[in-house]
Amino acid sequence: MSATALTETILGAHVIARDRLHGGDLSKVDRLDLSDGRNVVSKQGAHVATEAVMLRAMAEAEAPVPRVLYQTGRLLILEWLRETPASTAGWQALGRGLATLHAAQGPDYGWPAPYAFGALSIDNERLQNWPDFWARRRLLPFVADLPKPLARRVERLAAALPDRLPRTPPPALLHGDLWTGNALFSGASAYLIDPACYYGDAEVDLAMLSLFGAVPDAFFEGYGPLASDAKDRRAIYQVWPALVHLSLFGPGYLGLVENRLRAAGV
Repeated sequence: MSATALTETILGAHVIARDRLHGGDLSKVDRLDLSDGRNVVSKQGAHVATEAVMLRAMAEAEAPVPRVLYQTGRLLILEWLRETPASTAGWQALGRGLATLHAAQGPDYGWPAPYAFGALSIDNERLQNWPDFWARRRLLPFVADLPKPLARRVERLAAALPDRLPRTPPPALLHGDLWTGNALFSGASAYLIDPACYYGDAEVDLAMLSLFGAVPDAFFEGYGPLASDAKDRRAIYQVWPALVHLSLFGPGYLGLVENRLRAAGV
């Protein structure tokens, strides 16, 4: 049975229109208009079952996410949310929603299953020590594919992490890939979409959100104050998404990796 036929059977209505949506590198994403007037989002891909688990965990934490309507095999059907331009109220709502997500905590660092960004596999095997997790699961997997001088710098940063990162910060439930494209603003509300969840230091999501530009003050009005020394760790946490971009999109991101390593002091 085709994905369209399966969707029609599940939802009890015909698909009368289909519009392609942005959806990153993992899934084919469409908005479906149904014959009964409803709209839903259809995602098709190899990792949608894991995404459904993540979205349900986030919903259980009372974070704002689209509802999972159905998932089977390579098909995920989600609530459709009308997107509007970001507003001050929307940024405040995003801050509140992320703070709610981070209030949910796990027993250790990581996630029960691996994930991926496109062709790039992400190892989430759990560890009890946070600097060890960040070194072994986030930084060192890239070393073999880097130019040697850059690889040595990443290795030096990884070796320094026991002195640079807290050993056991609260293992917050993270979005895991929180750039502005994965925040959906809808009026005065904001939703977290396309997660790559694991448990870790909450500052990871905040560092990612600010990697490509300043975050409005309204966001922090909703999220709340940061630790006084959070800025000291921001660049360390930004090295990983910079390495991800380099791996996925090529040498155009070498400068970003080098810049973040310099900012991290290596």
